[in-house]
Amino acid sequence: MQESIAGRGRRKLEHLRFFRLEGKGTSGLEDVHLIHQALPELDWQDIDLSCRWLGKTLAAPFIINALTGGPPETLEINAALARVARRTGIAMAVGSQKAAIENKQWADTFAVVRRENPEGLILANLGAGNSLEAAREAVDMIAADGLQIHLNAAQELVMPEGDRTFRGWLQNIREMVEYLEVPVIAKEVGFGLSRETALKLYQSGVRIFDVGGRGGTNFALIESSRRQREVTALSEWGLTTAVSILEIKALGLPLDIIATGGISNPLDAARALALGAKLVGVAGYFLKILLEQGEDALIQEVVGWQEDLKRICLLSGCTRPTELADKPLVITGKTREWLKERNISIHRSP
Repeated sequence: MQESIAGRGRRKLEHLRFFRLEGKGTSGLEDVHLIHQALPELDWQDIDLSCRWLGKTLAAPFIINALTGGPPETLEINAALARVARRTGIAMAVGSQKAAIENKQWADTFAVVRRENPEGLILANLGAGNSLEAAREAVDMIAADGLQIHLNAAQELVMPEGDRTFRGWLQNIREMVEYLEVPVIAKEVGFGLSRETALKLYQSGVRIFDVGGRGGTNFALIESSRRQREVTALSEWGLTTAVSILEIKALGLPLDIIATGGISNPLDAARALALGAKLVGVAGYFLKILLEQGEDALIQEVVGWQEDLKRICLLSGCTRPTELADKPLVITGKTREWLKERNISIHRSP
């Protein structure tokens, strides 16, 4: 279904109004329990949060994940987020760039992130229904280090002006993986990734997965709020963030996982890393702080997350966040039940 440029602009701004909407349930990360080590035999200066990813060094394994861009009102938001990423040494992804590909006058609302953060790790973003040519344009627009290809079928089905045809997405992704000069990241937008989907993507060349699990911003509810008749059937739809990570890890394949979806505190970030995520992405929680408290407050929050992650690493007996994935943990509740039904084992010896 073809959407007008003006209509797309209104929709982007409405997303900023309704981005706090969440579905029923949680991310599942509350079911993940790290084991406190009362004798860690480590010092504060031993803890190093830095990591290498896509050829660049990050101060901590965090991403300000895909948020916005398009209408002129979004320019300063993206500029501020890019400055926060630069000053805290973390990665950033822009929102869907389809708006700027269709309306070149909006390209600067995305390009501003590279001006504000010229050396940073920045990800482009585009839907799976787009062409290789559009993907190249999105990458070039911000000199991106990687491209998030978002899988948003659930959102499209609720969006009044959304697509209703999804054939060809996998072939589009295959072409992008083969011909783009930057890595392609397969990204869900709030409904999680199953191991069946991840395996199809892996077989098509994808090696990085952003799980976008249930528990955070629910784009089906956001689009529902824009309709005359609300659609609530998808308020509990999808795989949680915790389950999505474990489903993909169960494949036992060499790949990177980015944990996103309902992560709003450093302990949940640590839990996701302990399950096997390489990085943790945060979108709505950081955006709320920026819009309500300002840029400096968001910088303080990110720095606070970094300090708290160091505390959690030390008390778990780790010198680096990557070591959390090798430490013993306990999984309880609905996440444990899911793993049992799906025959997924995560036993770790103490």
